[in-house]
Amino acid sequence: MSLRTGHAPLNKHLHRIGKIKSPFCSHCQRTEETVHHFLPSCPFYQRKRHILVNALGRKASSISYFLTDPNATPHLVRYVNASGRL
Repeated sequence: MSLRTGHAPLNKHLHRIGKIKSPFCSHCQRTEETVHHFLPSCPFYQRKRHILVNALGRKASSISYFLTDPNATPHLVRYVNASGRL
């Protein structure tokens, strides 16, 4: 999965490979759009992130958990699909 490798089509990666001009998040403009920003931090996706929080509880704040634990995968896929971002 590209979220694990850092090669997801998020702005930091797209900027690194010359596809877009800015690495910053298109929604909040506060920080570079990385996996660490998109998954647990971006305020724009807070309502969508509720999918993860409801399913995983406190574990939803652990990127390593939902990128590596097979039990988290279906919830992560639902969140990504709901975000419409990837």
